[in-house]
Amino acid sequence: MTSIIGVDVGGTFTDVVTLTDGGLTGRKVPTTPDQSDGVAAAVEGGTDDIFLHGTTAATNTLLEESGAEVALLTDASYEDLIEIGRQDRPSLYDSSIDRPQPLVPRHRRVSDPELVGDAEIVAIALLDSYLDGSGERDLAKQVSLPTVLSSVVSPEFREYERLATTVLSAYLTPSVSRYLTALDRRLAMSTRLVMTSSGGLVPFDEAPELAGRLVLSGPAGGAVAAAAIGTHHGHQSVISFDMGGTSTDVCRIPGGVLSVGTGHRVAGRVNRVPSVPIQTIGAGGGSIAWVDEGGALRVGPRSAGATPGPAVYGHGGEDLTVTDANVLAGHIPSDLALGGTVSLDISAGRAAAERLAVATGLGVDRAISGVLEVVDAHMERALRAVTVEEGADPRESVLVAFGGAGGLHASRLARRLGIRRVLVPPHSGVFSALGLLLATPRADFARTVMLDEGSEHLAPLMESVRTSANERFSSMFGRMPETTTVGADIRYVGQSHELEVVATPNWAALGSRFHAAHRDRFGFARPDEQVEVVNVRSVATGRPPISWADLPSLSKKIEPVGGDGFWERGSLPAGFETTGPAVVVEDNSATLLEADDRLSVLEDGSMEITS
Repeated sequence: MTSIIGVDVGGTFTDVVTLTDGGLTGRKVPTTPDQSDGVAAAVEGGTDDIFLHGTTAATNTLLEESGAEVALLTDASYEDLIEIGRQDRPSLYDSSIDRPQPLVPRHRRVSDPELVGDAEIVAIALLDSYLDGSGERDLAKQVSLPTVLSSVVSPEFREYERLATTVLSAYLTPSVSRYLTALDRRLAMSTRLVMTSSGGLVPFDEAPELAGRLVLSGPAGGAVAAAAIGTHHGHQSVISFDMGGTSTDVCRIPGGVLSVGTGHRVAGRVNRVPSVPIQTIGAGGGSIAWVDEGGALRVGPRSAGATPGPAVYGHGGEDLTVTDANVLAGHIPSDLALGGTVSLDISAGRAAAERLAVATGLGVDRAISGVLEVVDAHMERALRAVTVEEGADPRESVLVAFGGAGGLHASRLARRLGIRRVLVPPHSGVFSALGLLLATPRADFARTVMLDEGSEHLAPLMESVRTSANERFSSMFGRMPETTTVGADIRYVGQSHELEVVATPNWAALGSRFHAAHRDRFGFARPDEQVEVVNVRSVATGRPPISWADLPSLSKKIEPVGGDGFWERGSLPAGFETTGPAVVVEDNSATLLEADDRLSVLEDGSMEITS
């Protein structure tokens, strides 16, 4: 059997999942400064094997502001549009917060290709290129530097979003290209695919041109896997909760289907590409506790990372982190090897807690519990942002908790939000890497059409966009897609923003779908008003490497190991039940049961927690 290898690089650990004839295995290795070193060292494979990758190369480049020297080539008098932006502000009532500085300085924003200057790469974005990209292609021929075209990156109307997205993609392209090229040379596998922000897979050689689509490459894998397990167990609404070493990623998945939109922002910057609606915060197991100028206890966003890591790793970390607090609170057994390799140094963690206790004026125990309370509050706000703030009731969802630290906080967070059921999936510590194996090869295509209600052009345009998506998929993967769907961005005439619904050439049915979506999203609809179709988009997808049903079921005959509040997860058979307080440990994560929690092990190995 061909081996399928999924590798997801995080800020602290690199997660590896391998599916072979012998079954599915998962492990963690420390993330290296050059990510390709750690990835290449962590995997072995032959030419017939399949390599699937979730990377933070694009994300890190943006957050560290270490991208390329970009020049912007656009229409005369529109060179400053990227700085003018929209009238909305990051924080309406805080005058001290401003937008991020443009990624292109003023002297490299030009309308003449001869004035491009000392740039590393050129972003070309003309006002009307969403209708016809030939002007951008002609300009690209006049420039001796690599180029990124808005007609390729974001061929839709709204010039500011298109221009900003193109600049962002250009800013990320060289670093993403260098990383994937370096990794590509070190891999033997002939099939090498990378995850995009949409939760789909694309070939390595296609990714640099779509660098802006890799910003959520890693977290998207977890959302894909959460959707798969939720559907398998028949849950209509899922909230994925991925708490890793550096960050926490949450996402609401209604109907078991990822809602891929194009309104994503990262680090305050517009990135109008197909993206899973993931909310990311700087709260993870490695998040550092500190005291602000007012004497308040804070946690994150700074992280101890893989080096030196939390104090209990014994690698020189001196600051108390969330992982340290969980260990010292007894939520993680002192003899557990985190990631399967890192032995715990309890004395170093205790010393870090004592330093924080002095800084806060609290006792050691109160400082430890305070760190856990603060980080829980951060994550609760993130969960509310993807549910309550979007008009959804979290109590109607199941919380799927994973990542190295997800199981330690899931029950408390579920109680805060009134969520009655938590699923901790098998291989929860490397679940985002497992999601790579469940993802589909994917190609997207979109066109701005501006059709008035009743237009006879809707049907032929839908077919044209469908054909273009199929052709793009075929050129990327050398075969036709398994399925192709068409969606439409619709609004009431005069509205400034749209909602996407499944497209149909029947205007009456299309209008009904839009009115229903508008009512769900905003609480009202105006069925007597005229609508218009702004964009038509199509998604072509292939067959995923595996489905959730392909994963091995859990035996009912194994004997559970543990007792007195501690259980080894690998020894728990299907049908096993226990109540909290208790801790269930595995090689790369742990799950905490609060008092009155009831745990049941399901046939696929998932742990279901109810209270």
